[in-house]
Amino acid sequence: MLETIIRFFQNGGPFMYPIALVLIVGLAIALERFVYLAMVRRANRRAFETGILPLLQKRDYKRAMQAANSSGSAIAGILGAGLGRLLGNQRREEIEYAMEEGLMEVLPRLEKRTQYLATLANISTLLGLLGTIIGLIAAFTAVANADPAEKATLLSQSISVAMNTTAFGLIAAIPLLLFHALLQTRTNELVDSFEMAGVKFLNTVSEHQAQAS
Repeated sequence: MLETIIRFFQNGGPFMYPIALVLIVGLAIALERFVYLAMVRRANRRAFETGILPLLQKRDYKRAMQAANSSGSAIAGILGAGLGRLLGNQRREEIEYAMEEGLMEVLPRLEKRTQYLATLANISTLLGLLGTIIGLIAAFTAVANADPAEKATLLSQSISVAMNTTAFGLIAAIPLLLFHALLQTRTNELVDSFEMAGVKFLNTVSEHQAQAS
């Protein structure tokens, strides 16, 4: 199996190397993003469910603010912005605006480098096609000067080698596109969790204000 892969790679020509480089870079980005988003999700759950939310339910807004400030999680930064407006006795609309602004600050960090995967997938596909076209041009040039009895065999072998580049470009592009879609889904799930936490925060505060009045 390993020998087949090595032979396939060697027969593809020089364009196999940049495609391999694109694949390695894309896989590294995907791995880093998966790890980062998993860490963000875990930190958010711990900060909100076991830290901020219980204090909000006890109406201890100052300690909730301290917990948000001491936590380095994304959700803590968003709710901390809302708590700052709440402690300043500002309206619900102002609290919502503050949390939306906090979300806009967090979102670029969640989406960072994810879009590169789609770009790298396109690059690998185009490199594969370019390698195939250049290989075919070289093949037809070689066939033109070859012995007539060997032309058919030489042409079929050359085309087979040239098509390896396209195949490898697609082999690299497909998983990169899949990882891009998965990362987009996980990012959207995190954004939805931020919005849900914001709604819980506002509803809890509204209930307390209604009971106080």
